[in-house]
Amino acid sequence: MARRRLLSFLFLLFCLAAFAGFIALGVWQVQRLGWKEDLIARVDVRVHALPVDAPGQGDWSAVSKDSHEYLRVQLTGKYLADGISLVAAATEKGQGYWVMVPLQRADGSWIYINRGFVPQAERAQASRGDFTPDGEIAVAGLLRLNEPGGGLLRDNVPAKHRWYSRDVLAMGERHGLAPVAPFFIDADASDHPGPIGGLTVIRFPNNHLVYAITWFALAMGVVLAAWLVVREQRKR
Repeated sequence: MARRRLLSFLFLLFCLAAFAGFIALGVWQVQRLGWKEDLIARVDVRVHALPVDAPGQGDWSAVSKDSHEYLRVQLTGKYLADGISLVAAATEKGQGYWVMVPLQRADGSWIYINRGFVPQAERAQASRGDFTPDGEIAVAGLLRLNEPGGGLLRDNVPAKHRWYSRDVLAMGERHGLAPVAPFFIDADASDHPGPIGGLTVIRFPNNHLVYAITWFALAMGVVLAAWLVVREQRKR
């Protein structure tokens, strides 16, 4: 009898700890839900706002995901066709490449522009710079943060110009460019032949409400289990 009571006590103690843990996780997911909804709202405002000037070199250190990701910006400069890098891409248009071209601003700094998507059949033309305009160019698009490392299960190989993510800092280093902004611009769609712009995918998975309900349901399940144990103990 004493041993049974001890086991029941330990089980109830476990239930109490599990209940507290599940409730804490549920509350955390509710907080995450609020944060995610606020993020989605802020990004929606940025995407549809009028473009502002892209951050200058003196402001690069202040650029962050929370305050600048998907900000609509504009800038002017000259493309360097010799600095083009092609990044493997899978889009709604099929398999191909993002055409990353460095643009030099008046102060000498470089910002990579993702001019858009080209299919595999146009790889050679894009790499040669056939689609890259000369002279002073005005660009508008969405600011994106640097993507270091590579893609899923595939690392970038700068020495062989093999890119699976838009790591503009590594691209700049490979081509001997400096200083290079720690972000790039996804150019808007245009009527010019060549890369297809405006294909930025803006998607934020938001399953926090489902997760919160799951954790709270588990907490209620623990309460039910504890109640059944107590009821059985009282019967005995």
